[in-house]
Amino acid sequence: MEEFLQVVGGIGGLILIVIGVLAGLIASALTGGRNKARNIALGVVAALAAPFVLALVGAGVLAAYGLVAILVVSAIGAVIVLAIAAALGR
Repeated sequence: MEEFLQVVGGIGGLILIVIGVLAGLIASALTGGRNKARNIALGVVAALAAPFVLALVGAGVLAAYGLVAILVVSAIGAVIVLAIAAALGR
C-alpha cells in the first residue's frame, strides 16, 4: 500500500479529482443536466476510491504500472458508480 501511495502522490490526487469532476459533468450532460452536484460529488469520490479499493484488495500490480493505470482505473470506477447512481435514481 505504501508504494501505491507513493505512485499517486499529490499531483496524482489532484488529477484523480479532475477525472471525477469530468466524469460527473459528463454524467450530468447525459442525463439532461439533472443532479449535477450529486454527479460531480459521486464522480470525485469514486475516482478517489477506486484505485485505493483495488490496492486494498491486493491489486498491487496497479502501482507497478504507474500513474496512468491508476488514472484509467479511477475513470472506470467513476463511470461505474455514476451508472449505478443513475439506474437507482430513475
